[in-house]
Amino acid sequence: MQALSGGVAYGLKYQARCIANVIGDSQSQQTSFLVGTLSLREENEVHLIQLSPFGSELTCEGLYSHPHEIWDLASCPFDLRIFSTVYASGGDYGAALWRIPEPSTHHNAPQLEQLGCLDAHTHKIKCVLWWPSGRHGQLVSIDEETFYLWSLDSSTMSAKVLSQESAGMLNHMSGGAWDPHDINTLSIACESSVQFWDLRSIKQVNSIGHAQVRDLDYNPSKQHIVVTAGDDSRIRIWDLRMPNLPSEELTGHTHWTWCVQYNPIYDELILSAGTDSTVNLWQTSPIQGRGSRPGRESPTGPVDPLVRSYSDFEDSVYGLAWSRQEPCIFASLSYDGRVVVNSVPQNIQKEMNKVPKM
Repeated sequence: MQALSGGVAYGLKYQARCIANVIGDSQSQQTSFLVGTLSLREENEVHLIQLSPFGSELTCEGLYSHPHEIWDLASCPFDLRIFSTVYASGGDYGAALWRIPEPSTHHNAPQLEQLGCLDAHTHKIKCVLWWPSGRHGQLVSIDEETFYLWSLDSSTMSAKVLSQESAGMLNHMSGGAWDPHDINTLSIACESSVQFWDLRSIKQVNSIGHAQVRDLDYNPSKQHIVVTAGDDSRIRIWDLRMPNLPSEELTGHTHWTWCVQYNPIYDELILSAGTDSTVNLWQTSPIQGRGSRPGRESPTGPVDPLVRSYSDFEDSVYGLAWSRQEPCIFASLSYDGRVVVNSVPQNIQKEMNKVPKM
């Protein structure tokens, strides 16, 4: 796809925090996203939006009512019509699995089908995790105090608790990530550390002692490498074989960073965003070499890893989503309900095209 000449925008009526790429259909070549709203007084919505083939506009392909405020949304990796939400209703929180209805010619607005609830939680739920590398019969849900491992029947989407564990009384959980290279490894962001758990023994096996991590992601092609975002505005890359110090620090945000994501295909590219209303695109190593050394170099010396800052927003940016269908495309979501789809610069796209896809 050609680079977008500028960001393509889509506006929601209500505030929003979460966006996800629709990833469950390996045959689809069109980029689609799910966005959930966060309204206290109005009925909330899930928008299914699609980028046109030439990247000139975003269109709404489906608009579905959702009964509660949506605080987290994740797309099923093996069925494009299924997704999960974490929601709030008054002082209560819950998590559920949903199916998008088949396209219909009826005039009545189609409704989401609720497939099941993850109803074992007794504290505020933070997120639901699907294993990112394909079909798997388990789910993970994380609340402020405890994480749960669920057995998932993929035919009925019913879930049962297999095990649960607390990160400790002094560790307030804020999110997590599931290792795409190891189905048995889960990482959890806490107030004072990042913890790594073996899901077979439900034992902690490693940790990074770094305060106030808000989000983290695994390198999609290199084992043992994670990236974190936190309250000190810095993005850090870690080698879990040497967890005492980060292997690289990226500075470019001016306030809290709330989300960070590796490109799903090209692991040299990282997106980050936060409360400075800015989305930063980073390139951390030469695409041709897939080297592990920090930064990039040119004949004149080191190259700034910050490729571009996107300042399309007037409010905090809480949501990021790369397109798996078109890896040079990504979407950002600000709290005021503004979705903007951008592409990486043309010179980076040319480098990306030289590298065989994983």
